[in-house]
Amino acid sequence: MIKKSRQFIQAIKDGRLKEMWMQIKWIYRFAKPHFPMIIIYTLLGLTGTVVSLFSSLVSRDLVDIITGHNAGKLLTTFAIMIGATLGGSLVGQISGFISTKINVQVDNFVKAEVFDDIMNTEWEALSKYHSGDILSRWGADTGTIASSILTLIPNIINYTFRFVSALLMVIKYDASFVVFALAGVPVSMLISREATKRMKKSNMSMLTVNAKVSSFNQEAFGNVQTVKAFDMLPLYTKRLRELQKEYTDVKLKYQKMAIVNSIFLTIVSMLVSYSAQGWGIYKVWSGAITYGTMTMFISLSSTLSGTVNSLISLVPSIINMTNSAKRIMEISDLPKEDYSQRDEVKRFYEEHADEGVGICVRGVSYAYGEGENVFENVKVDAHPHEVVAFVGPSGEGKTTMMRYILSLIRAKEGQGFLCAGDGTPEEGECMDLTASVRQLMAYVPQGNTMFTGTIAGNMRNVKEDATDEEIIDALKMACAWKFVEKLPEGINSPIQERGGGFSEGQSQRLSIARALIRKSPILLLDEATSALDIETERNVLKNIMNDTYPRTCIVTTHRPSVLKVCNRVYSIHDKGCRQISQEEVDKLIQDF
Repeated sequence: MIKKSRQFIQAIKDGRLKEMWMQIKWIYRFAKPHFPMIIIYTLLGLTGTVVSLFSSLVSRDLVDIITGHNAGKLLTTFAIMIGATLGGSLVGQISGFISTKINVQVDNFVKAEVFDDIMNTEWEALSKYHSGDILSRWGADTGTIASSILTLIPNIINYTFRFVSALLMVIKYDASFVVFALAGVPVSMLISREATKRMKKSNMSMLTVNAKVSSFNQEAFGNVQTVKAFDMLPLYTKRLRELQKEYTDVKLKYQKMAIVNSIFLTIVSMLVSYSAQGWGIYKVWSGAITYGTMTMFISLSSTLSGTVNSLISLVPSIINMTNSAKRIMEISDLPKEDYSQRDEVKRFYEEHADEGVGICVRGVSYAYGEGENVFENVKVDAHPHEVVAFVGPSGEGKTTMMRYILSLIRAKEGQGFLCAGDGTPEEGECMDLTASVRQLMAYVPQGNTMFTGTIAGNMRNVKEDATDEEIIDALKMACAWKFVEKLPEGINSPIQERGGGFSEGQSQRLSIARALIRKSPILLLDEATSALDIETERNVLKNIMNDTYPRTCIVTTHRPSVLKVCNRVYSIHDKGCRQISQEEVDKLIQDF
């Protein structure tokens, strides 16, 4: 007792009980909307238990009739037995249907809620996790939680009710059988308590390795071209086998623990059952009970020991559930983006739609994690009808600056603003840059970012009500209509994963068209014309500049040819960001 008390106190100090309680509370929010259906499912389970116990009584009467110890009518009792069996079967089928329905609903609900949590998480915090690991948590772990929500509470209630009702029936007819029925409970609980500690740790290891396998597969399939190009197939084949072996070892270790635990519980259950049978035979020989009563006691003894084992067997489910909850909570508890000013930003833009809105950055410094600053004390102005460029060597912070403007990352110091027209924070109407401002932005990142579907579908991802005419106009503006027009299905032509089916330059023009069709007052182009020839690049930028829409355009580039159409150019280099003169711009173009 003293040892257990110390262990309990230590668990409190270590925070394990508090952690488990927080996990259960977190899971509760997913279960709450489905309580009515879960209650119905639980009641059906209780009904099935009542029917089962009633069948035990009817079986007793049948045996007594057959052995001549009861004057009841055989046909009537047999008919009742058939009715109870059919009733139990019907309850089971209904319960199974409701179980499937709840499981699908809960699984969808949990996945949707966790999906929202993940997508609303700050980009910088989420980027520390591999996408395969996130997918594993969203898929496998949410599935475990959904299944647990459906079965755990109803099973605990049903097993407890079955145990108590069977125990009361035994006490009513012959309390001496209680000793045999409950003899194995302490032993079963002791065995399971020791196994649980090892199984919890092993289960978490299994989930971790499973996430590693998922991450590896996703990365390999997503980079098949690179794997083939470098002839890395033997290496990746070897790595997959190694990961599979690691997962197999952990899985089998967990399974061995479960098997050993199950064997011990089975042995205990057998000893209890055989002891009860022996005691029942003795009672029959002594004339204390009938054969039917003995049969009922043996059945109820098995029910009692089996129910205890069933309750104990829920422990692995609880371990899986809490471990899965812990992994998902780790993602869900990451800092969330601030969308609280969406309506204010919308009103701000509507008030200044004619003059447009710009971006101003004041005194901003940023570093990834605990590393050195990427840039320091940045001051930038970009206004409607302007093209503003960031130039500088690779890795100096151009893309990072774009991420800051998009509010994907937070500054260590300083602040960015959304400003009306040509205004600045010092002399105009402004709002802080937050995730809410993204509704006014269109972004073309580096690389191929087209989605699987069709050209038109990709365009309507950013503007759902876009007409075919609007799509064609955007394609023309991005110098993409010439090759799209020649496709057999035109704007309804399919796009494969990562823009498959199109060249890099074509995909880049499609990405620009997608950004333009949104008609956002702020356009961000991050090396968005790097795959275009100089003439096409110049035409795209001229089309953007000649558009009468009051758009603020910010670009990053390695190609000085872009700078010819820029109103201002900022050089990001050695942690600094300064506006360079026209002479410096001309020199960059000349030296390229």
